Amino acid sequence: MRVLLADDHALVRRGVRLILEQQPDIEVVAEAADGAEAVALLRQQEVDLVVLDIAMPTMTGLQAAREIARRREPPRILMLSMHDNEQYFFEALKLGASGYVLKSVVDEDLVEACRAAMRGEAFVYPGAMGAIVRDYLDRLARGDRVPETVLTPREDEVLKLIAEGRSTREIARFLTISEKTVEKHRSNILARLGMNDRTQLTRYAIRAGLVEP
Repeated sequence: MRVLLADDHALVRRGVRLILEQQPDIEVVAEAADGAEAVALLRQQEVDLVVLDIAMPTMTGLQAAREIARRREPPRILMLSMHDNEQYFFEALKLGASGYVLKSVVDEDLVEACRAAMRGEAFVYPGAMGAIVRDYLDRLARGDRVPETVLTPREDEVLKLIAEGRSTREIARFLTISEKTVEKHRSNILARLGMNDRTQLTRYAIRAGLVEP
């Protein structure tokens, strides 16, 4: 896994690099001190995953994520932050990030978040799950309605299992279909709902009543 690491503090970059490179399958191939430098480096260096600090000078991590997501074949994106901030968390997901990792627990969560991102899954820390539930409750309080599902009954089944955190292999075994068919259903679901990742699907499944919040 080739990683580009962007943070405006050299000490933070050094610490994060040490955590990542203790893993035999992860290599930090480039470092940037701000978002603009990270975006520029992607034109020169092929990477699989970009780890972006939220708050950086010149171009923030969120601004950089927006630019990176516009690429034809963008790498996966993870956000780093000192702040357990719901607004930042939801904005990061909206921009296509696969996860949001707090610096206070980076030594515990970052490697797991990187691996989840490369599997095409979202990393949601416990505090963020509470934010998702609060968002759901706020929508109910405002009287928002979830539109009737545009999915087939089989796609509803696949969506429910995805939202419950089941892997492609587990879903295939549970529904007695091939893993390739599961992936096809997942692509169709994402396309029909206009979504990008597991976290967005989970939020939709909660609102649609397919899983419990």
